[in-house]
Amino acid sequence: MLKNQKESVALSSVLAGFVLTFGKAIVGLLTGSIGILSEALHSLLDLVAAIMTYFAVKIGDMPADESHPYGHGKVESVSALIETGLLFLTSFWIIYEAVKRLAVGGSHVEATWYAFVIVITSIVIDVSRSRALYKVAKATNSQALEADALHFSSDIWSSAVVLLGLFLVRFFGIPGADAVAAIVVAFFVAFAGYRLGKRTIDVLIDSAPSGMVAEISSIAEKVAGVVRVERVRARPMGPTVFIDLIVCVNRKFSTIQVQEITNELEKKIKKAIPEADLVVHSKSVQLDSETIIESVQALALKAGLSVHDVVVDKMDGNKFISYDLEVPADYNVLEAHKASEKLESDLMREFGANVMINTHIEPFKTDAVLSAKVTDDQILEVKNAIKAVDTEMRDLKNVHDILVRKIEDGLFVSFHCDANKNASIEKVHYSTSRFEYLIRQRVPGIKRVVIHVEPA
Repeated sequence: MLKNQKESVALSSVLAGFVLTFGKAIVGLLTGSIGILSEALHSLLDLVAAIMTYFAVKIGDMPADESHPYGHGKVESVSALIETGLLFLTSFWIIYEAVKRLAVGGSHVEATWYAFVIVITSIVIDVSRSRALYKVAKATNSQALEADALHFSSDIWSSAVVLLGLFLVRFFGIPGADAVAAIVVAFFVAFAGYRLGKRTIDVLIDSAPSGMVAEISSIAEKVAGVVRVERVRARPMGPTVFIDLIVCVNRKFSTIQVQEITNELEKKIKKAIPEADLVVHSKSVQLDSETIIESVQALALKAGLSVHDVVVDKMDGNKFISYDLEVPADYNVLEAHKASEKLESDLMREFGANVMINTHIEPFKTDAVLSAKVTDDQILEVKNAIKAVDTEMRDLKNVHDILVRKIEDGLFVSFHCDANKNASIEKVHYSTSRFEYLIRQRVPGIKRVVIHVEPA
């Protein structure tokens, strides 16, 4: 829809440029007015620019391909750069002819009624076209359409100056006013070329849009989980702005957490800059506030492992770190030992050589465990054991939802129970561990117990 809108408004500018160019040229030749002739040349330039713009937006909106991975948007910038050169050439020619007329005199200027008509008509068309072009250029972020709009906008003022020159010639008999008006038109053309050229060159040399880097940094720094913004790169490419962003995040975050932070960051930046094509790279960093336990967990996570029950202490001036390390259940002793040594080596580099490390290795199963039905006698045996232990436990009450299933090498038991809602999780964990131990003592065939605790 927007693509068709861009091509439609560009094509209408070509038709408008054609009408104005030939209309001004005919009237300029009939009246001998260099002001109108300079306007005709200006309109001819606009016609060429409009034709270039039409093809530029047509090509620029083509999707990215293997040869142009960033798309074809810079075709619009190349088109605008050529238009800039034509603008400066036009202004130099107008100034040369006008100065020559003022210095040596020139042909007589006839300020006829149709001269006024063509200039006024030109102003009306220019106002209409510049508004239409600016509207679509803003909606599509098209540099080529903006350049075209700039041409028609500058034509309004330059035509007004020519109109003033004709007025002075007709009603005050000042023939030089037409040449002076032409020089003023030339300066309008040159100024338009300067504005267009500056923006075009900024795009072609990948200058970041003014204020955009600061805006992106401000947005990123407010996203929860982002520690700091390390680098922001932004470059326009036709209607798209390609943004390359590096943010630092806490190294203890999991891959899923980092992805969530990245998704939130992309969402907020695209809301502020809809035309953004964004690539976010996250860099894990250690925070000054990171504890030793968090450091151990982060280094284990980096190695693709998991630790729990981390204990940190000081002995004779040395740090003592103990933890349970989970490794895949299918590891043999040698593989598990190598994984443990690798983590211990990382920890020694982190904390220095005066650290004592004790690792307890546990198997961690990643495969699903299939279960099967058990006999009624086995279920009754387990339930009786749970009831017997329940009478001994003070912290855990109301055992319910008991489930008994057979797994590979024994029984799997799960049940729910209640605990004081204000009790610490550490205390409750100790109670559930003791509950599990006592059940297993009564039923040796139990291999795994899962106890779900709910607030009473």
